[in-house]
Order: sequence, then C-alpha cells, then structure tokens
Amino acid sequence: MSIKMNEKYSPLFTPWKIGNVEIKNRIVLTSMGGTSLFGWMEPHHFDKEAANFLLERAKNNVGLVLPGIAPIRNVLFGRWLYQNKHMFKELKKYMEEFHKTGAKLFVQLTAGFGRSFTISPMMEHMYTNPVLRVLAKPIINLDRLTASSSPNPNRWSDKVPSRALTVKEIHKMIDGFAKTAKLCMEAGVDGVEIHAVHEGYLLDQFTMKYTNQRTDEYGGSFENRYRFPVEIVKAIKKECGNDFPVSLRYSVVSKTKGFRMGALPGEEYTEVGRDMEESIRAAKYLEEAGYDMLNADNGTYDAWYWSHPPVYMPSNCNLNDAIEIKKYVNIPVVCAGKMTPDVASKAIANGEIDAMGVARQFLTDPKWVTKLINGEPEAIMPCINCHNACFTMCHYNGTSNDQSLSDVAGMARCALNPMTMQSKKYKIVKTKKPLNIAIVGAGIGGLEAARVLKMRGHNVIVYEKSDKIGGVFNAAAAPSFKVHDKELLKWYEREIKRLGIEIKFNTVVNDINSLKADKVIIATGAKPKNIPIKGIENSIEACEYLLNKKDVGERVCVIGGGLTGCEIAYDLYLKGKKPIIVEMKNDLIAAKGVCLANSSYLREFFALNKVEVHLNTKTKEIKNNSVLIEDKDGNLKEIAVDSVIRSIGYNPTPLAKPSKKVYLVGDCNGVGNLRTVIWRAWDVAMKM
Repeated sequence: MSIKMNEKYSPLFTPWKIGNVEIKNRIVLTSMGGTSLFGWMEPHHFDKEAANFLLERAKNNVGLVLPGIAPIRNVLFGRWLYQNKHMFKELKKYMEEFHKTGAKLFVQLTAGFGRSFTISPMMEHMYTNPVLRVLAKPIINLDRLTASSSPNPNRWSDKVPSRALTVKEIHKMIDGFAKTAKLCMEAGVDGVEIHAVHEGYLLDQFTMKYTNQRTDEYGGSFENRYRFPVEIVKAIKKECGNDFPVSLRYSVVSKTKGFRMGALPGEEYTEVGRDMEESIRAAKYLEEAGYDMLNADNGTYDAWYWSHPPVYMPSNCNLNDAIEIKKYVNIPVVCAGKMTPDVASKAIANGEIDAMGVARQFLTDPKWVTKLINGEPEAIMPCINCHNACFTMCHYNGTSNDQSLSDVAGMARCALNPMTMQSKKYKIVKTKKPLNIAIVGAGIGGLEAARVLKMRGHNVIVYEKSDKIGGVFNAAAAPSFKVHDKELLKWYEREIKRLGIEIKFNTVVNDINSLKADKVIIATGAKPKNIPIKGIENSIEACEYLLNKKDVGERVCVIGGGLTGCEIAYDLYLKGKKPIIVEMKNDLIAAKGVCLANSSYLREFFALNKVEVHLNTKTKEIKNNSVLIEDKDGNLKEIAVDSVIRSIGYNPTPLAKPSKKVYLVGDCNGVGNLRTVIWRAWDVAMKM
C-alpha cells in the first residue's frame, strides 16, 4: 500500500474472506450486463473483449471481480451454458493469467429475467404474430425467456406476458447451475455468484408475494417461495463441495409499491415485495442453506432507481439497509449503489459491512483504485450516473424498450470513456505526422478532441470566447444534485493542464482562415430553438435559469417536459418553488436513450409530490403573470404563474461547414448528449 494514500481509505485495503477464499482488499467490481466472460446477446463463447476489460481492472488493484451475468441457458438459441466445454477450456487459460494480478474472480450465473426481460418493439411484433413467433422460437424463445414464477405482466410491455415455469423446468435449471458451477471450479474460478434474489429478476420473482401466486412447492409459504434459490446453492455445494464459495446477489428491501410502481427515498408506502422484517428472516435462511456472501443492494425493476441509482438518488443509498441486514448474518455482506470510498471505508472500519461494491465507476476510469492508492483521487474521471451508454433501456407511454439494437448488443459501455468495451474501435494511436490543429470552442466536445489529439502527439490550440471551459455543460452541471458533473469539469481542467494544452480564453474566432493551422475543429455548440409562441419574450431560456442569470418567482411554468425540462422542474422543487410542466407529448421524457431508472424516478417524484403536469398540451401564449395552454381536445386553460422557463431544444450553430480541413464536433454537429459529444470527438480526433 502506498504511503501517499489518504489514511481514511486504509480500511478498504485490508484482506477478508469469503468462505476459505481470501480477498486482498475490500473493493468489489460488481457485475454489469455486457461484461460477461461468456458473451451477452449472442451465443455463449469466451468473450475476449470482456476478458480484457476485467483483466485491466484486476491489474489496477481490484480485490474481487464479478463479471456480467451469464444466463445458464443462452438468450439466443437456448443452449445450456455447461454444454460448451471448449469455452471453459479457454476460461481455464484466462484464470491462470488473471490470478497473476492477485485478484479473485467469481462467475455470476443467472436463472434469467422472467417478467423483467426487456422487450423491444421488434420483439412485440415477433411475439404477437403467430407465424413469426414460430419461426423465431429456435433463435429467441420469448415464451421461455419471459417465463416467471406465475403469470405476470412484463415490466416493459403488455403485449408479451409471462407464463409460469413448470416444476420440470425449475429442476432442469437447478441441475444447470450445479453443472456450470462445477465447470467454473475446474477452470480455476474462485467461486460463483447466484443472480439473483435481487432486482426483481426470475429468482426474486419466486421469493416475492406480489409476483408469486403458485400453489405448489414453489409458492405460498416463506419456505416455498425461497425454495428455488435454496435448492440451487445446495445443488452446487453437493457438486462442488462446501469449500467452493457461492455468493448471492441480494436486494435487502424491494422498495416496491406494485407492478411498475417504485417507492422513492423517504416515501411512506406499503411494501409488496420483501420488507426488512422478511429480509432479516430470508438472509438468515439463505445463509443456513449454504450461501457464503450476500452482495446487497435494494429495489426491483419496478423500483429500478434503487438498483441502478441515477444522479437524483443520494450517494450510498442502499448502505443503511445493508448495515441492518449485516447484524443478523455471519457471512460477509457487500453493499453496492453509488458507494463513495470515504463512507464505505468508515462502514467497513466499523464492521457494518465487509466490502464496497462498485460497478459503473469502473467503466469510466479503469484505474480509479490505483489512483486512490497513489493519493490522486482528483485524477479519477468521475462517473456522473448518466446511464447514457451503460444502460440506455428506456420506456415511456406508448412504447416498450425504445433502444437501438447496437445498444442492446453493446451494454456496459461508457458515455465518458469510449474505449470501455470498445477497445478495437476506440484507442489512442500515436501519430507519425504531428499536425497543428486549432479547435474553436472549449465545451466538452472541443476539450475531448483536444485531449485525444494531444495524447496522439498532435499540436493543439483551443480558442474559447468566454473566460472558462465547459460551454453549455456548465449549465447542465449547475443544479445541486449534479455533484459529479461539477467534478467532471474540474477533472477536465486538471487534464488540460496536465497535458499542456493551450487555451486562448476571451478569444472570438469569426474567420477560420485567420487561424494558422493544418486542420480546424469547430466545437461551437448550439443555440436555443425559437418557437412561435405569442409572448415568448416573457420567458426565460433554460440555460439563463441554470446559470442564475435571471431570477424566478414561486410558481414557475416549465415549457418542455424532456429530460432538461424535468431536471429544471426537479431543481425548482428542491429549492422550494412550485413548478408546473407543460409538455406536447403524451409522457414526460418521451425520448430514446434515457434510462428507465432515470426517467421513472423523475416521473414518480413529480407524481408523489403532486407537481402539476400537463401532457398532450401546447403553450399558446405567455403573459406577464400567466400562461395560456391548449390540451389535445382544443380546450384552453389559463394558469397563473410568476415565471416561465422554456426548455424546448437547441439548433446546431457551426461556425463553418465541414471540409477536408474543417471538422465538426459537439452539438454543432447535431445536438445530443454527453455520449454523442464525446464519442464524436473521438471519431474525429482518431482520424487525424
């Protein structure tokens, strides 16, 4: 351990044991869809991209690595995992290399998704068409993939309901777990983790009353509801011996009010899933059955923001419940969910939990643990909890999962770090012919292009019209809950200084021909859209509000219920104001690529706190102290307000057109999000 490290983090770097397996430190890389060693939405195979991803992080001082979930039966084609013997031979060679790092690895095995299986519009079409359903069944059998404990509604679609698994199917799956675990053990894997009595996945659907209405031995009583995960661990222990560790991914409390209804932090509600009282009993029961560790968080797919906490959720949001459950078991308890090293370290030192589970920070910065050890926490590129690349599964009124197929196939990527799980496409390759490159605009797009070009060996000068970096991202980072966004801006400041990139502030460029450069990158952003609303001059533009350029009163109408508009309304509510949202579409945040964990939190927050929302509604006129709106039936209504904020989108403002010399990055090349801005910057900077 480096003497440079802040002493408060030292409890994170003490050894501990899971069964008889010693782990060198208390940092656990928890599983993420897309990082499976056996592939994701494709036939099972040894996945070299995921293997390299995990190995790099193991080399950077992770204690325990949990690859992404491996369904014991292929999502595509339905082959059992244990049938691919060649894959396990490759795994054995990999484990020999992996163990040189000193880290340990548990393979996470899942029974499946049940009613949580993510349904796309294409799948709906395939399922509802009898001919297509038959033709597709050998490739993707939705009847099997969505099968649940009981007939249940799918989380994403009403058109693809779940049937109940048969007892014969359950027994085959238990046998599959045991056979697969044995192959993992023989390949040198240190243990397995069973996924999961957690997040409302298939095994969890068996344990919870609201999703389990069975009357056979797998339903009804407490013991029957937990029988499936109990029989799995007993089968594995029988096959592999008691010394082979078996962890369980475990949601302490379900935080669920009903189908597609979560419970927000601090909300008083009636739990339909697993409450703390049952959880205490369940944790002890599962320990007695043979589980060697609980890898804990909270939530279900119906309360997804607990399992995949967005920026709006508090840091360490699951810690108190994990601490409570730890009191009743003798096996280690890991806690995940926006965990921070300082809080986790203190909890470990106090014996309240055993280790810190971290997932998405490893996507953003593979070396963050090493940087912590070396006393450089400020050098860590922060995860901003955006879900813009790692989890783009979105859902809004009128659609199932509106996600691109490329994102379905390529999960566990990162908006801020394109190299994550895309190492062949995005990489730093040194140039043989250094160029002089001018970049106009020091927003995130311009900064990222400058950073990549400099690391490749080019000479870069950035011209910025204002006196600071960040562009429109300064406005996006302004709300109180955008703590990590602010940290990202500080990280860019540090990186630009470290790399020695010159920025000419307070410099307006009107003519790119005046720049002495071989190539020019335009990163001049976008400007707010102007819509024909009478009295528009009486409103405040979103960035004017976010940057505190204009004050607002108590009752504030937000025109536009997209992500930015909803975040503004959320910010207003947190400040004690009374926001009113007017949106033309039939739902809030009805946009592709915004994770359901993010959007459902905001929708449910507004509903719980009785924030006034007008959907399918146009703004007709903005007056001095009111707005006139029109619903889809043509009914007019005048609402008294003190201020109006418009959040209706942006139009690109490129300084010049692209050519052999000129390239566009950032919002001036098409308005998007941080992912599109950063990935496009890499696309341009890698070609020069």
